[in-house]
Amino acid sequence: MRIAIFDTHPYDERALTEANTAGLHALEFFEERLHDKTVELAQGFDAVCPFVNCRLNANVLHRLAQLGVRLVVLRASGFNGIDLSAAARENICVARVPAYSPEAVAEHAFALLLTLVRKTHRAYNRVREQNFSLDSLEGFTLHGKTYGSLGAGRIGQCAMRIAKGFGCKLIAYDPYQNPRIAEDVGFDYVSLDTLLREADVISLHLPLTEQSHHIINATTLAATRKGVILINTSRGGLIDTAALIDALKSGQVGGVGLDVYEMEEGVFFHDLSDRPLQDDTLARLMIFPNVLITSHQGFLTREALRAIAETTLGNATAFERGDPMLNQVQAA
Repeated sequence: MRIAIFDTHPYDERALTEANTAGLHALEFFEERLHDKTVELAQGFDAVCPFVNCRLNANVLHRLAQLGVRLVVLRASGFNGIDLSAAARENICVARVPAYSPEAVAEHAFALLLTLVRKTHRAYNRVREQNFSLDSLEGFTLHGKTYGSLGAGRIGQCAMRIAKGFGCKLIAYDPYQNPRIAEDVGFDYVSLDTLLREADVISLHLPLTEQSHHIINATTLAATRKGVILINTSRGGLIDTAALIDALKSGQVGGVGLDVYEMEEGVFFHDLSDRPLQDDTLARLMIFPNVLITSHQGFLTREALRAIAETTLGNATAFERGDPMLNQVQAA
């Protein structure tokens, strides 16, 4: 199968090429994201492989169908950038990578969290300038704190297991509850209101849907404990950024670790160091000393990249052979 792979970087090409050692598929890599203005690059391919910031709307999917594309193989778990109803109308199958390395994302969430609560990013910069003062570097211990996970899926469970190792009390909000998993991991399901009120740390591990969009907003932020720490390694659209900035200014939020941002498209994954940052909201976030931002790298481990590549190409192989599409996603 000929597959056009969009929004690629060297690490994508390495992982997918290694996963294709049997030569079952012909892979061609494009740096461009897949959207209305780049869809013609799919000419002559059987399948396309987009990433999280590609936009496959109804027009793009219609044109893909005209070009003979029969399959969209996402190399990610999220599929909010694809119009699934339009894909069904065009008879295009959409498959994803439902789970690749939940530990990778959960560990990155804790890298952000530990950096924030112990201020190691600020200490690192000081020491490099030979400033060994400890003034203003006071943090707090996680032991005994209440860790609230918004979402108790695979990544949320991994994150709570880590938090349990630090001696945290675990609570979680999830619309779909599984008492067996809660008992196994050692957390309690609570309402959203309870989690907001009781958690010292709130970590987001929800998919982005119409229901979860801006679940962290002015109202929910006002309901949190003063000084709460927020961590988001899931999807940027879960947080209303304007409301978050107001909460940071007032001190309602004591620290934020973001690996995703709701307007990250065209910014994250790119080297913009030689030009002014055009996003004023992101620029404003970056001036807060208690905000730590990484550019959507939670998935970026060797193990996760290998698993993503193998599952992505496995989906293509299953489609080509007519095998059951276990990872297919369809409109509700």
